[in-house]
Amino acid sequence: MPPRPAQITARVRTSRTGVLTGRALRLWALNPRWSMAVKASVAAALAWYVGVLAPAPFSDYPYYAPLGAVIATSTTVARSVRETAQTTGAILLGVVIARLADAFLDPGALSIAVVVCLATLGAGWSRLGEMGAYVTTTALFVLVIGSGDPGDFVGAYAGLVVAGALVGIGVNFAFPPLPLSPSDVALDGLRDTLADQLDSLADGLRGDRPPTAEEWDDRRFAIRPVLEKSRAAVAYAGEASKGNWHARRYSAWSVAQARRSVMLEKHANLVDHLTNLLTETETQTARDPALGPDLRPPAADALAEYAAALRALEVSTDDSIPDPPTALQHAVDALRDAVREQRSRREGDFLAAGALVLGLDRALRSVGADADERRAEEEAGVDDVEGDGESQNGENGEEGGTTERLRP
Repeated sequence: MPPRPAQITARVRTSRTGVLTGRALRLWALNPRWSMAVKASVAAALAWYVGVLAPAPFSDYPYYAPLGAVIATSTTVARSVRETAQTTGAILLGVVIARLADAFLDPGALSIAVVVCLATLGAGWSRLGEMGAYVTTTALFVLVIGSGDPGDFVGAYAGLVVAGALVGIGVNFAFPPLPLSPSDVALDGLRDTLADQLDSLADGLRGDRPPTAEEWDDRRFAIRPVLEKSRAAVAYAGEASKGNWHARRYSAWSVAQARRSVMLEKHANLVDHLTNLLTETETQTARDPALGPDLRPPAADALAEYAAALRALEVSTDDSIPDPPTALQHAVDALRDAVREQRSRREGDFLAAGALVLGLDRALRSVGADADERRAEEEAGVDDVEGDGESQNGENGEEGGTTERLRP
C-alpha cells in the first residue's frame, strides 16, 4: 500500500533536510529585519534604475531614488505610506527654507547658519514625526549642492526621493511584513518572567526565617521592561496588519495574540502587586510580619501554583489534563483556611495576609477565565489557522516530528 500524503509530509519534515530547513525558516520568521534588509535592497536597486532611466535632469542624480526606497521599506505598509508623506513634506519645507535664504543672503557662513537654524526649528514640527530630520538635510543639499542650478536640482532631488519611496511602498505592499512570531516570543518572555518572579517569591518564603530587605531585592525581577517590550512587539504586529493584503489570513492569530497581551498585562500588574506586598511586609526586620512561620509555607505553595498555572495556561491543551486553576484553587483555599485559623488562635494584624489571599483569589479567577477563553478559542477553530501559516512560511518541526508553531 503506497504511503499517504500525510506520511510523506511527516517523513520529509523529520528528515535531515527537513529539520535543517525548518530551523532556517524558524530563524527567518523570528528575525523580521532579515526580510526587511532583502526588501530594502531590492527596492533600492529598482529605484536606481528608475533614476537612471528618468529623463534629464533627473537622470543626473539617480542616487536619490534609492534613498526614498529605503525610507519606505524599512517599516510596515501603513507606516511606510505615512512616512513617505512626512518625508515629502520635510523635503518641501527644506527646499522653501533654502530658496528663501538663497534669495536674501549671499552664499557663506551666515546663510548656512540661518538655514540650519530655521531647518532645525522646522524639523521639530510634530506632523513630520521622525522624518523631520530631512528638513535640515534637504535645506543644506539645496543651498550648497544645488546652488549652481537650483531649479533642476530641487526637482530632481525631491522627485527622485518621492519616486523611490513609491517603489519602496510597492515592494512593501507586494511582500508586507507581519511579525507575529517575534510578538509571540516577546509574550512568552513576559509569561516566563512573571512565573519566575512568583517562584522566586515562593522560594523566599520557604526558609526558616523571612528574607531581609536586601535579600528580597535580589529576588525581584525587572518586570516593567519585559512588559514594555511585549507591548511594543504586539503594537508593531497590529500596525503591520493595516494595509496588509494577507493579514486577513492570520486574523485569528492576531486577535488571539492581542487578547493574550491584555491577559498577560493583567497578570503582570497582579504579580507586581503581590511582589510589593510581600517584600514590604514579610521581612526579617518587620516588627509584625504579615505571615509568620505558620503562614509562609501555605503562601509559598499558593505562589508556586500560580506560577505553574501561568505556564500551563499556554502549553496545556489536552482535555485529559485538569484545568490549570485546579491545583491553584486548593492552594488558595489552604492559605485562606490557615489565615482564618491563625486569626482565631492569636492576636495580630492580618491585613497584609488577607490582602495576599485576596490577590491570589483574583489570580485564580483570572487564570480560570483565561483558561475558559483559551478553550473557547480552540473549539472555535482559532488554531486551524496554523496550517495556513505553515504552508506559507514552511515552518517545520524539530526532531521527533513535533511542529513548531510560528507566525509569519
